[in-house]
Amino acid sequence: MSIRDWPDSERPREKLQARGAQALSDAELLAVFVGSGRRGRSAVEVGRDLLGASGGLKALLTAVRPVDGLGTVAWCRLQAALEVGRRYLDAELRELDSLTDPAASARYLKSRLGGYPYEVFACLFLDNRHRVIAFEELFRGSIDGASVHPREVVRHCLAHNAAAVIFAHNHPSGVAEPSSADRAITVRLRDSLALIDVRVLDHFVVGSGTPTSLAQRGWI
Repeated sequence: MSIRDWPDSERPREKLQARGAQALSDAELLAVFVGSGRRGRSAVEVGRDLLGASGGLKALLTAVRPVDGLGTVAWCRLQAALEVGRRYLDAELRELDSLTDPAASARYLKSRLGGYPYEVFACLFLDNRHRVIAFEELFRGSIDGASVHPREVVRHCLAHNAAAVIFAHNHPSGVAEPSSADRAITVRLRDSLALIDVRVLDHFVVGSGTPTSLAQRGWI
């Protein structure tokens, strides 16, 4: 049965308009991007097929190229939607008077780094009132880790005239427990930045659940 034959309340686009995007399942959201079905398969069924073949929504969205069953146009739409979401979050973050709530920082950083299949080390640069100046992904690595160079971090802090920073990196394994290497590089960065009067407020490790704050552990 074609989606055109479904009740209006069950069609993905009409359902989105009536109840909001949050009411749609993963497959229904994908159906909106796919646009139309294939021979004998509705767009929602195509969405289910894509989720099953890729291993879930996260794996599908982080694919570096179109996957089987998802055309280039639909894949580009998905990537554009992700980037729109990231830029919206950037704008929302910059509107805050100050970034003093660890929970808000954690939510933002998880949304930015949680989907990568490889490790990324990033930094929020803040002014002396802890307002966001910029967010930058400074280093990228393999699934096992990213090399972090304090000299480069210092250079970026000076370029932004930052007074404080919040670091974050993701663990593609999904486990947000800081390693001994994570703690060691945090101490090196803290000591290096102290020489130019830049405070390290926190370092978040992003995994599949709530990000872990090294500051809350007393490790900064």
